[in-house]
Amino acid sequence: MNRRAVVIGATGVVGRELVTLLADNEEFSEIITFTRREYEFNNPKVLNYVIDFESIEDYADLVSGEFFFSCLGTTKSQAGSIENQRRVDLDYQAQFAKIAASNGVHHYLLVSSPGANATSMSPYLKMKGELDDQVMSLDFASISLFKPSLIDGDRPDSRPLEKLSIAVSGLASNIPGLKKYKKITGKQIAQKMLFEALKTPRGKNEYLLNELFEIH
Repeated sequence: MNRRAVVIGATGVVGRELVTLLADNEEFSEIITFTRREYEFNNPKVLNYVIDFESIEDYADLVSGEFFFSCLGTTKSQAGSIENQRRVDLDYQAQFAKIAASNGVHHYLLVSSPGANATSMSPYLKMKGELDDQVMSLDFASISLFKPSLIDGDRPDSRPLEKLSIAVSGLASNIPGLKKYKKITGKQIAQKMLFEALKTPRGKNEYLLNELFEIH
């Protein structure tokens, strides 16, 4: 097959796993990735573009293909402020989504968050909810939102509080009523995203934590 996919957030814990799966899958002939820094994916099918995310429109012609996977995300600590985090987690992603829809991309797949709600008092859940709403309003044939809990995996950046939360969630998930907080790996999420992409469901679909473990 000659399917083409675009991935943002390709160097993150989900994105790296996803790019590997896409590159190893014979259905795909080309994977376009956008990163802020040089990154070697070690596969000739992967074309990486180092771009200025403040000038996304300059790269609009490259945002084409059957699938657009959005795995982009940061933390307040990494970004330096909520405003800077919103720039990455909401503004950049919304801009890419609008370009993808305008360019006729068939299926948009987004790593969102459980509890995402545009009216939430939590700045994080509010920005995630705003992005979900904006994406859902766009003219894609298929939209898939994936809402994991804490994501476990090797990260290039250090997140000690997140590592602690993942360890705690591993224990808490054995307690009745807290299973919805069990950890999931970046690879498991990537596998589910690829599975749903190739299944090509039409319409708007949302996958919560327990559904992310289901591939059949």
